[in-house]
Amino acid sequence: MERVPILRIGDVLLVSIQVDLQDHIAVQLQDDLSQRIVETGAKGVLIDISALEIVDSFVGRMISTTAAVSRVLDAETVVVGMQPAVAITLVELGLTLDGVLTALDVDRGLRLLASRTSGSALLLREVEGDDGAGG
Repeated sequence: MERVPILRIGDVLLVSIQVDLQDHIAVQLQDDLSQRIVETGAKGVLIDISALEIVDSFVGRMISTTAAVSRVLDAETVVVGMQPAVAITLVELGLTLDGVLTALDVDRGLRLLASRTSGSALLLREVEGDDGAGG
């Protein structure tokens, strides 16, 4: 079965969806991501959907549900890389993605997570190249 890889960067899990997100893959991703949050104690989840050109109502609900499950497991979720056509489709479908934060790209998503989770402050310093010793 095809799976979406989940990478760990500090206390953030990065999910880059590069495949056609069929329903069974979306359900498997939700299960895998929940398990990885518990295993790693991740405080943030970044879901990159920049490769998705279309999103149907099932995938939209899956993203919203995944964010809700992550929040219950004490991890914030940011969706990044949403194409304009995908955003328009989600609005037209009436999907509000409650509880899902969005950012234009991975860098901005990491910054957003860092601002929302104290544990990601170290990750932000690493991304920016600051050793934290300056003033």
